[in-house]
Amino acid sequence: MPQPPDGQPAPPDGALPASALAAVGARPLGVYVHVPFCLSRCGYCDFNTYTSGDRGAYVAAALAEIDLAARVLHAGGRRPPVATVFLGGGTPTLLAPEQIGALLARIDARLGLAADAEITVEANPDSVDAAALEALRAAGVTRMSFGVQSVREHVLAALERSHGPRRALAAIREARAAGFHGVSADLIYGTPGEDDGDWRASLEAVLEAGADHVSAYALTVEPGTRLHAQVRRGERPAPDPDTLADRYAAADALLAEAGLAWYELSNWARDPGHRCRHNLGYWRSHDWWGIGPGAHSHVAGTRWWNVAHPARYAAALAAGRSPARARETLDARTRRLERVMLEVRLAEGLDRDLCDPAALERLAAGGLLRVDDGRAVLTLRGRQVADAVVRALA
Repeated sequence: MPQPPDGQPAPPDGALPASALAAVGARPLGVYVHVPFCLSRCGYCDFNTYTSGDRGAYVAAALAEIDLAARVLHAGGRRPPVATVFLGGGTPTLLAPEQIGALLARIDARLGLAADAEITVEANPDSVDAAALEALRAAGVTRMSFGVQSVREHVLAALERSHGPRRALAAIREARAAGFHGVSADLIYGTPGEDDGDWRASLEAVLEAGADHVSAYALTVEPGTRLHAQVRRGERPAPDPDTLADRYAAADALLAEAGLAWYELSNWARDPGHRCRHNLGYWRSHDWWGIGPGAHSHVAGTRWWNVAHPARYAAALAAGRSPARARETLDARTRRLERVMLEVRLAEGLDRDLCDPAALERLAAGGLLRVDDGRAVLTLRGRQVADAVVRALA
């Protein structure tokens, strides 16, 4: 798992700096809930996850952190409603639907959910069935996001996924039948052994099953993972950059033909109403409180991150302390750089006034972006080399 910066000590009561507290409510507020449990760890994963642990103790601690969030955020007298909630992991659906419902009920009771709040739960396809999906919908979840990754058996095996293609597609159909407003499928391209036909088959299958949102990510080899060790030993090839670019272009074309438009580098939606509003909040530098071990939070330029291990997280909250490990206050230059890095990812583009004019001119001349109505927007080629564009703009 990537290590956060050292930062500054976080106050035991979690109190925000006066400048951040005064700005609470100026931007939409989201809540992220990190559920750190998985039945097994996939070879490419570097997330903060654990294959054992007391889930009941985790829920009790998460409820306590929701109470802490309410005390901190409401200290200035403002009570902005929670616009979005996202339960990620890990595998959130290793919690019982009743436990997820209890977390959502506490968020509503202590922080207040907006009437039109988007509430997303991530799930591995084999961690839910039709009854569980019905229960989640009844608990107030509005959107499901399934970690499908591929519909080819050999690709799933290379990724060390526990589900099969049939279960993945059945889960999408069951979520549609349960009445969720949105159903998303996560896919990974560039896995060793995957060919162009495998990738096209995965895209076509999740669309046919009823996904109205697709997230497509290039396989990355993260240090410390089993995949990284296998690549280093020569047991598996590293993803080929040209192949990844071709797969991205193929996805963009196929999804557009099916009526899904890109709105962020790795995300396509049936229409604006099916975009992930929670993730848009990250890319637009909105405010969010991260609940759970290792979760990150951001309010008005103050950012903090929790201790990573579930036992340490629970112990802090049981003792009445904030579980934050450290925090930092972003200066104006850093906030501008982060806006550039994040907003350039969006189809709506980046305010050109945030960018060096000479850099914009060079990138536009190279066909990597265009400037429309004062916004710098990536072209398809620019999206394929977005990291290089960001370095040039920053």
